Amino acid sequence: MYFLPDAIDRYVELHSEDEPQLLQELNRETHLKILQPRMLSGGYQGRVLSIISKLVHPKNILEIGTYTGYSALCLAEGLQPNGELHTIDINEELFDFQRKYFDKSIYGKQIFQHIGNALEIIPTLDISFDLVFVDADKENYVNYFHLIVDRLPSGAVILSDNVLWSGKVVQKVVGDDISTKVLLKYNQLLKEDSRVETVILPIRDGLTITRKK
Repeated sequence: MYFLPDAIDRYVELHSEDEPQLLQELNRETHLKILQPRMLSGGYQGRVLSIISKLVHPKNILEIGTYTGYSALCLAEGLQPNGELHTIDINEELFDFQRKYFDKSIYGKQIFQHIGNALEIIPTLDISFDLVFVDADKENYVNYFHLIVDRLPSGAVILSDNVLWSGKVVQKVVGDDISTKVLLKYNQLLKEDSRVETVILPIRDGLTITRKK
């Protein structure tokens, strides 16, 4: 969802960094061949992820929710030369699609794919992560936070996508809308937890930047 007027949104895109050629190809093929292409981060948000990663300059990155690999490639742009990016997704059918684009990039040897339940995989990763991107099943956002926060060093950054959830966070929750209920709880948790400091950016569907104190 876009919260800015179309003209402002377009101006913002035109005066921000351009989408790299490889990511343009990935974007195009995702829309042609993969279901639910709106899940893709897209050009502008991808550049936001890239510049945040470059500012953090992480040794290790954890991504929860790979989809077709677009956001992983954006985040990898800020990796240290000997750094690693570990990305987790439940959908094994997208593994080869992701790998194709990872290997086309200069970061291929630094990106490690994990297929399965992130709640089970994360505890097996004996790695200290400097940057985490959460963009998976909304029902587990709170669980992901509790699982990773104490494993992060001071100064580490957590990025959380879709935290405004098409504006549903300020509307009456309809029926048994678990995703919205969990996101409301998650946003409040990030606001109140004394271990972190947080700001929500109204970018696309809402992007939270959370810093471990």
